[in-house]
Amino acid sequence: MGLVRTALFNWAFARHHQGTLVFRIEDTDAARDSEESYNQLLDSMRWLGFDWDEGPEVGGPHAPYRQSQRMDLYKDVAAKLLDAGHAYHCYCSQEELDTRREAARAAGKPSGYDGHCRDLSAEQVSEYVAQGRTPIVRFRMPDETITFTDLVRGELTFTPENVPDYGIVRANGAPLYTLVNPVDDALMEITHVLRGEDLLSSTPRQIALYKALIELGVAKGIPQFGHLPYVMGEGNKKLSKRDPQASLNLYRERGFLPEGLLNYLSLLGWSLSADKDIFSTDELVAAFDIADVNPNPARFDLKKCEAINADHIRMLDVKDFTERCAPWLKAPFAPWAPEDFDETKWQAIAPHAQTRLKVLSEITDNVDFLFLPEPVFDEPSWTKAMKEGSDALLRTAREKLESADWTSPESLKEAVLAAGETHGLKLGKAQAPVRVAVTGRTVGLPLFESLEVLGKDTTLARIDAALEKLAA
Repeated sequence: MGLVRTALFNWAFARHHQGTLVFRIEDTDAARDSEESYNQLLDSMRWLGFDWDEGPEVGGPHAPYRQSQRMDLYKDVAAKLLDAGHAYHCYCSQEELDTRREAARAAGKPSGYDGHCRDLSAEQVSEYVAQGRTPIVRFRMPDETITFTDLVRGELTFTPENVPDYGIVRANGAPLYTLVNPVDDALMEITHVLRGEDLLSSTPRQIALYKALIELGVAKGIPQFGHLPYVMGEGNKKLSKRDPQASLNLYRERGFLPEGLLNYLSLLGWSLSADKDIFSTDELVAAFDIADVNPNPARFDLKKCEAINADHIRMLDVKDFTERCAPWLKAPFAPWAPEDFDETKWQAIAPHAQTRLKVLSEITDNVDFLFLPEPVFDEPSWTKAMKEGSDALLRTAREKLESADWTSPESLKEAVLAAGETHGLKLGKAQAPVRVAVTGRTVGLPLFESLEVLGKDTTLARIDAALEKLAA
Protein backbone atom coordinates (compact mmCIF):
# COMPACT_ATOMS: atom_id res chain seq x y z
CA MET A 1 0.00 0.00 0.00
CA GLY A 2 2.92 2.33 0.70
CA LEU A 3 4.19 1.75 -2.84
CA VAL A 4 0.74 2.43 -4.27
CA ARG A 5 0.61 5.73 -2.37
CA THR A 6 4.02 6.64 -3.82
CA ALA A 7 2.89 5.74 -7.34
CA LEU A 8 -0.29 7.76 -6.82
CA PHE A 9 1.58 10.92 -5.83
CA ASN A 10 3.92 10.58 -8.83
CA TRP A 11 0.96 10.04 -11.15
CA ALA A 12 -1.00 12.97 -9.69
CA PHE A 13 2.07 15.23 -9.84
CA ALA A 14 2.78 14.39 -13.48
CA ARG A 15 -0.85 14.76 -14.52
CA HIS A 16 -1.28 18.03 -12.61
CA HIS A 17 1.66 19.58 -14.45
CA GLN A 18 0.83 17.93 -17.81
CA GLY A 19 4.20 16.21 -17.53
CA THR A 20 5.50 12.87 -18.76
CA LEU A 21 5.08 9.95 -16.38
CA VAL A 22 7.69 7.22 -16.86
CA PHE A 23 6.92 3.74 -15.55
CA ARG A 24 10.13 1.75 -15.10
CA ILE A 25 10.40 -1.85 -13.91
CA GLU A 26 13.22 -2.44 -11.43
CA ASP A 27 13.74 -6.17 -11.88
CA THR A 28 17.48 -6.71 -11.52
CA ASP A 29 17.03 -9.11 -8.58
CA ALA A 30 16.68 -12.41 -10.43
CA ALA A 31 15.92 -14.33 -7.23
CA ARG A 32 12.91 -12.15 -6.41
CA ASP A 33 11.61 -11.02 -9.79
CA SER A 34 9.75 -13.17 -12.30
CA GLU A 35 7.52 -12.83 -15.33
CA GLU A 36 4.57 -13.57 -13.07
CA SER A 37 5.41 -10.71 -10.68
CA TYR A 38 5.96 -8.42 -13.68
CA ASN A 39 2.51 -9.22 -15.09
CA GLN A 40 0.90 -8.83 -11.66
CA LEU A 41 2.47 -5.39 -11.32
CA LEU A 42 1.13 -4.25 -14.69
CA ASP A 43 -2.30 -5.66 -13.83
CA SER A 44 -2.32 -3.82 -10.49
CA MET A 45 -1.36 -0.52 -12.10
CA ARG A 46 -4.10 -0.88 -14.69
CA TRP A 47 -6.68 -1.87 -12.06
CA LEU A 48 -5.83 1.24 -10.03
CA GLY A 49 -6.47 3.36 -13.12
CA PHE A 50 -2.92 4.62 -13.58
CA ASP A 51 -1.74 5.42 -17.08
CA TRP A 52 1.79 6.26 -18.13
CA ASP A 53 3.40 8.05 -21.06
CA GLU A 54 6.53 5.90 -21.32
CA GLY A 55 7.08 2.36 -20.15
CA PRO A 56 5.90 -1.24 -20.63
CA GLU A 57 3.08 -1.75 -23.15
CA VAL A 58 3.44 1.90 -24.20
CA GLY A 59 7.06 2.15 -25.31
CA GLY A 60 8.90 5.44 -25.65
CA PRO A 61 12.18 7.02 -26.73
CA HIS A 62 14.18 5.49 -23.85
CA ALA A 63 13.18 1.84 -24.20
CA PRO A 64 13.58 -0.76 -22.86
CA TYR A 65 11.91 0.09 -19.55
CA ARG A 66 12.79 -3.12 -17.72
CA GLN A 67 16.12 -2.86 -15.97
CA SER A 68 16.84 -6.54 -16.61
CA GLN A 69 17.01 -5.62 -20.32
CA ARG A 70 19.42 -2.71 -19.80
CA MET A 71 22.43 -4.51 -18.30
CA ASP A 72 24.82 -3.52 -21.09
CA LEU A 73 24.07 0.17 -20.40
CA TYR A 74 24.96 -0.19 -16.71
CA LYS A 75 28.12 -2.13 -17.52
CA ASP A 76 29.22 0.61 -19.92
CA VAL A 77 28.58 3.42 -17.41
CA ALA A 78 30.39 1.53 -14.63
CA ALA A 79 33.44 1.17 -16.89
CA LYS A 80 33.38 4.91 -17.64
CA LEU A 81 33.22 5.73 -13.93
CA LEU A 82 36.20 3.46 -13.24
CA ASP A 83 38.23 4.94 -16.12
CA ALA A 84 37.53 8.50 -14.95
CA GLY A 85 38.48 7.74 -11.35
CA HIS A 86 34.96 8.28 -10.00
CA ALA A 87 34.85 4.63 -8.94
CA TYR A 88 37.35 1.98 -7.84
CA HIS A 89 37.63 -1.72 -7.12
CA CYS A 90 37.19 -2.76 -3.49
CA TYR A 91 38.61 -6.13 -2.40
CA CYS A 92 37.53 -6.04 1.26
CA SER A 93 35.85 -9.20 2.51
CA GLN A 94 32.61 -8.99 4.45
CA GLU A 95 34.41 -10.16 7.60
CA GLU A 96 36.98 -7.38 7.27
CA LEU A 97 34.26 -4.80 6.73
CA ASP A 98 32.32 -5.99 9.79
CA THR A 99 35.43 -5.94 11.98
CA ARG A 100 36.39 -2.39 11.00
CA ARG A 101 32.82 -1.13 11.36
CA GLU A 102 32.53 -2.60 14.83
CA ALA A 103 35.83 -0.94 15.81
CA ALA A 104 34.62 2.41 14.45
CA ARG A 105 31.38 2.14 16.44
CA ALA A 106 33.31 1.28 19.58
CA ALA A 107 35.43 4.39 19.05
CA GLY A 108 32.37 6.56 18.55
CA LYS A 109 33.14 7.17 14.86
CA PRO A 110 30.92 6.82 11.77
CA SER A 111 30.66 3.13 10.87
CA GLY A 112 30.37 3.46 7.10
CA TYR A 113 33.02 2.28 4.66
CA ASP A 114 36.44 3.65 5.69
CA GLY A 115 37.97 3.99 2.22
CA HIS A 116 40.42 1.12 2.74
CA CYS A 117 40.70 0.32 -0.99
CA ARG A 118 40.45 3.89 -2.32
CA ASP A 119 44.09 4.18 -3.30
CA LEU A 120 45.54 0.68 -3.54
CA SER A 121 48.96 0.27 -5.12
CA ALA A 122 49.48 -2.12 -8.03
CA GLU A 123 51.27 -4.50 -5.65
CA GLN A 124 48.31 -4.54 -3.22
CA VAL A 125 45.91 -5.22 -6.07
CA SER A 126 48.10 -8.09 -7.32
CA GLU A 127 48.21 -9.58 -3.83
CA TYR A 128 44.43 -9.48 -3.50
CA VAL A 129 43.99 -11.03 -6.94
CA ALA A 130 46.49 -13.78 -6.03
CA GLN A 131 44.35 -14.53 -2.97
CA GLY A 132 41.42 -15.17 -5.29
CA ARG A 133 39.45 -12.12 -4.20
CA THR A 134 36.84 -10.77 -6.59
CA PRO A 135 36.23 -7.03 -6.14
CA ILE A 136 33.07 -5.02 -6.06
CA VAL A 137 32.97 -1.53 -7.58
CA ARG A 138 32.57 1.42 -5.21
CA PHE A 139 31.73 5.00 -6.06
CA ARG A 140 34.27 7.53 -4.78
CA MET A 141 32.34 10.16 -2.81
CA PRO A 142 33.76 13.70 -3.07
CA ASP A 143 35.07 15.26 0.13
CA GLU A 144 32.41 17.95 0.23
CA THR A 145 29.12 18.81 1.90
CA ILE A 146 26.04 18.04 -0.21
CA THR A 147 22.98 20.26 0.09
CA PHE A 148 19.74 19.97 -1.85
CA THR A 149 16.17 21.19 -1.55
CA ASP A 150 13.70 18.39 -0.96
CA LEU A 151 10.27 19.09 -2.49
CA VAL A 152 8.61 17.87 0.72
CA ARG A 153 11.16 18.59 3.46
CA GLY A 154 12.95 21.74 2.34
CA GLU A 155 16.71 22.23 2.40
CA LEU A 156 18.75 19.25 3.61
CA THR A 157 22.50 19.04 4.19
CA PHE A 158 24.78 15.98 4.46
CA THR A 159 28.42 16.21 5.56
CA PRO A 160 31.15 13.99 4.02
CA GLU A 161 31.72 11.85 7.13
CA ASN A 162 28.09 10.75 7.00
CA VAL A 163 28.10 9.77 3.32
CA PRO A 164 30.91 7.23 2.75
CA ASP A 165 31.88 5.54 -0.51
CA TYR A 166 29.32 2.94 -1.55
CA GLY A 167 29.02 -0.11 -3.76
CA ILE A 168 27.54 0.18 -7.25
CA VAL A 169 28.44 -3.22 -8.77
CA ARG A 170 28.50 -6.59 -7.01
CA ALA A 171 31.47 -8.96 -7.15
CA ASN A 172 29.57 -11.08 -9.71
CA GLY A 173 29.24 -8.06 -11.99
CA ALA A 174 25.57 -7.43 -11.25
CA PRO A 175 24.77 -3.70 -10.93
CA LEU A 176 23.20 -2.45 -7.70
CA TYR A 177 20.16 -0.19 -7.27
CA THR A 178 22.57 2.61 -6.32
CA LEU A 179 23.89 2.57 -9.89
CA VAL A 180 21.00 1.50 -12.10
CA ASN A 181 18.46 3.92 -10.66
CA PRO A 182 20.49 7.12 -11.20
CA VAL A 183 21.76 5.89 -14.58
CA ASP A 184 18.21 5.27 -15.77
CA ASP A 185 17.10 8.66 -14.42
CA ALA A 186 19.95 10.25 -16.34
CA LEU A 187 19.39 8.41 -19.63
CA MET A 188 15.61 8.90 -19.45
CA GLU A 189 16.04 12.60 -18.61
CA ILE A 190 13.93 12.37 -15.45
CA THR A 191 13.32 15.80 -13.90
CA HIS A 192 11.40 14.91 -10.72
CA VAL A 193 11.49 11.89 -8.41
CA LEU A 194 8.94 11.34 -5.63
CA ARG A 195 9.86 8.35 -3.49
CA GLY A 196 9.70 6.94 0.01
CA GLU A 197 11.39 8.47 3.02
CA ASP A 198 13.41 5.26 3.46
CA LEU A 199 15.48 6.25 0.40
CA LEU A 200 16.39 9.70 1.74
CA SER A 201 19.80 8.58 3.04
CA SER A 202 20.78 7.43 -0.48
CA THR A 203 19.97 10.77 -2.10
CA PRO A 204 23.26 12.60 -1.36
CA ARG A 205 25.16 9.60 -2.75
CA GLN A 206 23.06 9.68 -5.89
CA ILE A 207 23.49 13.44 -6.28
CA ALA A 208 27.26 12.94 -6.26
CA LEU A 209 26.87 10.22 -8.87
CA TYR A 210 24.70 12.49 -11.04
CA LYS A 211 27.46 15.11 -10.97
CA ALA A 212 29.95 12.49 -12.17
CA LEU A 213 27.51 11.38 -14.89
CA ILE A 214 27.14 14.98 -16.05
CA GLU A 215 30.93 15.25 -16.28
CA LEU A 216 30.98 12.06 -18.37
CA GLY A 217 28.24 13.32 -20.67
CA VAL A 218 25.76 10.66 -19.53
CA ALA A 219 23.42 13.01 -17.64
CA LYS A 220 22.14 16.48 -18.46
CA GLY A 221 21.14 17.45 -14.94
CA ILE A 222 20.11 16.34 -11.46
CA PRO A 223 16.44 15.55 -10.78
CA GLN A 224 14.52 17.27 -8.02
CA PHE A 225 13.64 14.92 -5.17
CA GLY A 226 10.66 14.73 -2.87
CA HIS A 227 10.73 12.14 -0.08
CA LEU A 228 7.27 11.06 1.02
CA PRO A 229 6.39 10.25 4.64
CA TYR A 230 6.21 6.72 5.96
CA VAL A 231 2.87 4.94 6.04
CA MET A 232 2.48 3.52 9.54
CA GLY A 233 0.61 0.36 10.51
CA GLU A 234 -0.42 -1.13 13.85
CA GLY A 235 1.53 0.07 16.87
CA ASN A 236 2.75 3.09 14.91
CA LYS A 237 5.33 0.95 13.14
CA LYS A 238 6.20 1.44 9.50
CA LEU A 239 3.76 -0.55 7.35
CA SER A 240 5.82 -3.53 6.24
CA LYS A 241 5.28 -5.48 3.03
CA ARG A 242 4.71 -8.49 5.31
CA ASP A 243 1.82 -6.85 7.19
CA PRO A 244 -1.50 -8.41 6.08
CA GLN A 245 -3.07 -4.97 5.61
CA ALA A 246 -0.24 -3.90 3.31
CA SER A 247 -1.14 -6.13 0.36
CA LEU A 248 -3.00 -4.51 -2.54
CA ASN A 249 -4.41 -7.92 -3.54
CA LEU A 250 -6.23 -8.10 -0.20
CA TYR A 251 -8.15 -4.92 -1.03
CA ARG A 252 -8.98 -6.09 -4.54
CA GLU A 253 -10.29 -9.41 -3.20
CA ARG A 254 -12.43 -7.66 -0.60
CA GLY A 255 -13.99 -5.46 -3.25
CA PHE A 256 -12.53 -2.03 -2.62
CA LEU A 257 -13.07 0.36 -5.52
CA PRO A 258 -9.84 1.70 -7.04
CA GLU A 259 -11.17 5.25 -6.74
CA GLY A 260 -12.09 4.73 -3.09
CA LEU A 261 -8.71 3.23 -2.27
CA LEU A 262 -6.82 6.01 -4.05
CA ASN A 263 -8.97 8.67 -2.37
CA TYR A 264 -7.99 7.28 1.05
CA LEU A 265 -4.30 6.77 0.18
CA SER A 266 -4.03 10.36 -1.04
CA LEU A 267 -4.99 11.47 2.48
CA LEU A 268 -1.89 9.76 3.90
CA GLY A 269 0.27 12.85 3.85
CA TRP A 270 -1.88 15.22 1.78
CA SER A 271 -5.37 16.70 1.80
CA LEU A 272 -7.60 18.40 -0.73
CA SER A 273 -9.00 20.75 1.91
CA ALA A 274 -9.62 20.80 5.63
CA ASP A 275 -13.30 19.92 5.27
CA LYS A 276 -13.39 17.56 2.27
CA ASP A 277 -12.25 13.95 2.56
CA ILE A 278 -14.27 12.49 -0.34
CA PHE A 279 -13.20 13.41 -3.87
CA SER A 280 -12.53 11.94 -7.30
CA THR A 281 -9.15 11.28 -8.89
CA ASP A 282 -9.85 14.17 -11.26
CA GLU A 283 -10.25 16.49 -8.28
CA LEU A 284 -7.05 15.08 -6.79
CA VAL A 285 -5.10 15.77 -9.97
CA ALA A 286 -6.48 19.29 -10.29
CA ALA A 287 -5.51 20.22 -6.73
CA PHE A 288 -2.33 18.20 -6.12
CA ASP A 289 0.68 20.25 -5.03
CA ILE A 290 3.77 18.42 -3.78
CA ALA A 291 4.52 21.38 -1.51
CA ASP A 292 1.36 20.52 0.47
CA VAL A 293 2.57 17.03 1.40
CA ASN A 294 3.14 16.68 5.14
CA PRO A 295 6.56 15.18 5.92
CA ASN A 296 5.32 13.53 9.13
CA PRO A 297 4.42 9.81 9.11
CA ALA A 298 0.81 8.98 8.23
CA ARG A 299 -1.08 6.15 9.94
CA PHE A 300 -3.09 3.68 7.86
CA ASP A 301 -6.58 3.44 9.36
CA LEU A 302 -8.53 0.52 7.87
CA LYS A 303 -11.89 1.68 9.25
CA LYS A 304 -11.52 5.11 7.66
CA CYS A 305 -10.40 3.48 4.42
CA GLU A 306 -13.57 1.35 4.45
CA ALA A 307 -15.76 4.36 5.23
CA ILE A 308 -14.34 6.33 2.31
CA ASN A 309 -14.76 3.33 0.04
CA ALA A 310 -18.41 3.06 1.14
CA ASP A 311 -18.95 6.67 0.09
CA HIS A 312 -17.52 5.91 -3.34
CA ILE A 313 -19.78 2.85 -3.69
CA ARG A 314 -22.80 5.07 -3.00
CA MET A 315 -21.55 7.56 -5.61
CA LEU A 316 -21.71 4.97 -8.43
CA ASP A 317 -24.71 4.91 -10.71
CA VAL A 318 -26.75 1.76 -10.13
CA LYS A 319 -25.80 0.15 -13.45
CA ASP A 320 -22.09 0.58 -12.69
CA PHE A 321 -22.65 -0.76 -9.18
CA THR A 322 -24.39 -3.92 -10.40
CA GLU A 323 -21.63 -4.59 -12.93
CA ARG A 324 -18.87 -4.16 -10.36
CA CYS A 325 -20.61 -6.59 -7.98
CA ALA A 326 -20.71 -9.31 -10.67
CA PRO A 327 -17.59 -11.25 -9.53
CA TRP A 328 -19.06 -11.78 -6.05
CA LEU A 329 -22.38 -13.05 -7.40
CA LYS A 330 -20.92 -16.18 -8.96
CA ALA A 331 -18.48 -18.95 -8.08
CA PRO A 332 -16.27 -19.19 -6.14
CA PHE A 333 -17.74 -16.44 -3.94
CA ALA A 334 -21.47 -17.17 -4.25
CA PRO A 335 -22.88 -20.06 -2.13
CA TRP A 336 -25.88 -20.59 -4.42
CA ALA A 337 -26.06 -22.67 -7.58
CA PRO A 338 -25.62 -20.64 -10.80
CA GLU A 339 -29.12 -21.62 -11.99
CA ASP A 340 -30.65 -20.19 -8.79
CA PHE A 341 -29.37 -16.69 -9.46
CA ASP A 342 -32.23 -14.45 -10.57
CA GLU A 343 -31.16 -11.39 -12.54
CA THR A 344 -34.53 -9.67 -12.09
CA LYS A 345 -34.36 -9.99 -8.32
CA TRP A 346 -30.77 -8.78 -8.33
CA GLN A 347 -31.60 -5.68 -10.35
CA ALA A 348 -34.53 -4.94 -8.03
CA ILE A 349 -32.53 -5.25 -4.79
CA ALA A 350 -29.30 -3.62 -6.04
CA PRO A 351 -30.26 0.03 -5.27
CA HIS A 352 -31.04 -0.95 -1.68
CA ALA A 353 -27.84 -2.96 -1.31
CA GLN A 354 -25.70 -0.14 -2.70
CA THR A 355 -26.37 2.06 0.33
CA ARG A 356 -25.32 -0.63 2.83
CA LEU A 357 -21.91 -1.89 1.61
CA LYS A 358 -18.44 -0.86 2.76
CA VAL A 359 -16.78 -3.20 0.23
CA LEU A 360 -18.26 -5.05 -2.74
CA SER A 361 -17.57 -8.52 -1.32
CA GLU A 362 -20.23 -7.87 1.34
CA ILE A 363 -22.87 -8.17 -1.36
CA THR A 364 -22.76 -11.98 -1.24
CA ASP A 365 -23.96 -12.26 2.37
CA ASN A 366 -26.42 -9.42 1.91
CA VAL A 367 -28.36 -11.04 -0.94
CA ASP A 368 -27.86 -14.76 -0.37
CA PHE A 369 -31.40 -15.07 1.07
CA LEU A 370 -32.76 -14.23 -2.39
CA PHE A 371 -30.99 -17.04 -4.24
CA LEU A 372 -30.61 -19.85 -1.71
CA PRO A 373 -33.46 -22.39 -1.39
CA GLU A 374 -33.70 -21.49 2.30
CA PRO A 375 -31.95 -18.96 4.55
CA VAL A 376 -28.71 -19.85 6.30
CA PHE A 377 -29.52 -19.26 9.94
CA ASP A 378 -26.91 -17.51 12.01
CA GLU A 379 -27.61 -19.31 15.31
CA PRO A 380 -26.64 -16.35 17.57
CA SER A 381 -29.00 -14.18 15.52
CA TRP A 382 -31.75 -16.79 15.80
CA THR A 383 -31.34 -16.96 19.59
CA LYS A 384 -31.25 -13.19 19.88
CA ALA A 385 -34.39 -12.60 17.77
CA MET A 386 -36.56 -15.59 18.69
CA LYS A 387 -37.50 -14.76 22.25
CA GLU A 388 -40.50 -16.05 24.17
CA GLY A 389 -43.68 -15.16 22.28
CA SER A 390 -41.95 -14.96 18.87
CA ASP A 391 -44.05 -17.83 17.56
CA ALA A 392 -47.28 -15.94 18.30
CA LEU A 393 -45.87 -12.79 16.71
CA LEU A 394 -44.78 -14.69 13.58
CA ARG A 395 -48.24 -16.27 13.21
CA THR A 396 -49.86 -12.83 13.42
CA ALA A 397 -47.31 -11.31 11.03
CA ARG A 398 -47.92 -14.12 8.56
CA GLU A 399 -51.65 -13.48 8.69
CA LYS A 400 -51.20 -9.72 8.16
CA LEU A 401 -48.65 -10.23 5.36
CA GLU A 402 -50.88 -12.69 3.54
CA SER A 403 -53.50 -9.99 3.07
CA ALA A 404 -51.04 -7.14 2.40
CA ASP A 405 -50.37 -5.39 -0.93
CA TRP A 406 -47.13 -7.02 -2.17
CA THR A 407 -46.41 -4.28 -4.69
CA SER A 408 -45.78 -1.81 -1.87
CA PRO A 409 -43.00 -2.05 0.77
CA GLU A 410 -45.01 0.43 2.83
CA SER A 411 -47.94 -2.00 2.91
CA LEU A 412 -45.63 -4.79 4.13
CA LYS A 413 -44.26 -2.49 6.80
CA GLU A 414 -47.80 -1.67 7.97
CA ALA A 415 -48.58 -5.38 8.17
CA VAL A 416 -45.62 -6.12 10.47
CA LEU A 417 -46.31 -2.94 12.45
CA ALA A 418 -49.91 -4.08 13.00
CA ALA A 419 -48.67 -7.51 14.10
CA GLY A 420 -46.36 -5.85 16.59
CA GLU A 421 -49.11 -3.67 17.99
CA THR A 422 -51.26 -6.76 18.51
CA HIS A 423 -48.56 -8.12 20.81
CA GLY A 424 -47.57 -4.83 22.40
CA LEU A 425 -44.33 -4.45 20.43
CA LYS A 426 -42.88 -1.53 18.49
CA LEU A 427 -41.78 -2.03 14.91
CA GLY A 428 -38.10 -2.60 15.76
CA LYS A 429 -38.83 -5.61 17.97
CA ALA A 430 -41.68 -6.86 15.84
CA GLN A 431 -39.64 -7.03 12.64
CA ALA A 432 -36.61 -8.83 14.19
CA PRO A 433 -38.18 -12.34 14.20
CA VAL A 434 -39.57 -11.77 10.70
CA ARG A 435 -36.15 -10.71 9.39
CA VAL A 436 -34.40 -13.74 10.88
CA ALA A 437 -37.12 -16.13 9.68
CA VAL A 438 -36.83 -14.83 6.12
CA THR A 439 -33.12 -13.88 5.74
CA GLY A 440 -31.41 -15.83 8.54
CA ARG A 441 -29.83 -12.69 10.04
CA THR A 442 -30.72 -9.88 12.43
CA VAL A 443 -29.16 -7.21 10.21
CA GLY A 444 -29.14 -6.72 6.48
CA LEU A 445 -30.83 -4.87 3.67
CA PRO A 446 -34.05 -2.86 4.22
CA LEU A 447 -36.51 -5.55 5.32
CA PHE A 448 -39.70 -4.58 3.55
CA GLU A 449 -38.03 -3.89 0.20
CA SER A 450 -36.32 -7.30 0.63
CA LEU A 451 -39.66 -9.03 1.26
CA GLU A 452 -41.16 -7.41 -1.83
CA VAL A 453 -38.29 -8.68 -4.00
CA LEU A 454 -38.32 -12.15 -2.41
CA GLY A 455 -42.03 -12.47 -3.09
CA LYS A 456 -45.12 -13.41 -1.14
CA ASP A 457 -45.03 -17.19 -1.54
CA THR A 458 -41.39 -17.59 -0.51
CA THR A 459 -41.72 -15.17 2.39
CA LEU A 460 -44.75 -16.96 3.85
CA ALA A 461 -43.13 -20.36 3.33
CA ARG A 462 -40.07 -19.24 5.26
CA ILE A 463 -42.18 -17.92 8.13
CA ASP A 464 -43.90 -21.33 8.22
CA ALA A 465 -40.50 -23.06 8.34
CA ALA A 466 -39.40 -20.79 11.18
CA LEU A 467 -42.56 -21.66 13.12
CA GLU A 468 -41.81 -25.35 12.67
CA LYS A 469 -38.24 -24.78 13.90
CA LEU A 470 -39.57 -22.94 16.97
CA ALA A 471 -42.07 -25.71 17.69
CA ALA A 472 -39.30 -28.31 17.48
